[in-house]
Amino acid sequence: MRYILCTCAGREHYVDYIKKQIPSVEICLDDRGGAMGNFVKSLEMAGDDAVVNIEDDILITKNFEAKAMAVIEKKPSAVIQFFSMRKADKTIGSRWDLGGSYLMAQCTYLPPKISRGLLAYSKKYDRIDHKSHPLDSMVADYLRVTKQKYWIHCPSLVDHRVGVSMIDSRRAKTNRQSFTFEDPADG
Repeated sequence: MRYILCTCAGREHYVDYIKKQIPSVEICLDDRGGAMGNFVKSLEMAGDDAVVNIEDDILITKNFEAKAMAVIEKKPSAVIQFFSMRKADKTIGSRWDLGGSYLMAQCTYLPPKISRGLLAYSKKYDRIDHKSHPLDSMVADYLRVTKQKYWIHCPSLVDHRVGVSMIDSRRAKTNRQSFTFEDPADG
């Protein structure tokens, strides 16, 4: 499995932590001026391969790769979200959801050819300059247009770090954490 980490200058300590947990992770360093451009760059890197696309502002569960692969092996053709912070995570647990509801791209498995499809979609996406969550919106729109559901895995295998968002500093510094994340890896 390929793992691609989207990051930017100034977050080297986050990269070091993730590389410790996932030694084979490929680094997608932002040289395009923002999260959306760097996400598109990560899609170019992925090509037609299956990948786990990761943002740098996460904490990872222990034995992440083994846990992720156990889920992927059961649903290799599905988009799988490994981070969620919805109330249903506690009451329902793992579940299918409509593609148009996709949100929070901290860690998502993209099956073969999905990155290429997202890349093509990004070239005609008319909300690419969405200020708050452009890549979340684009993925949701792509999944909706292509009539795909996605799998939300619980417990979350990653958690969102507490801190100021690089995408939108108005976002809450806290209250963006998973209700189900457990067993964090030492950093």
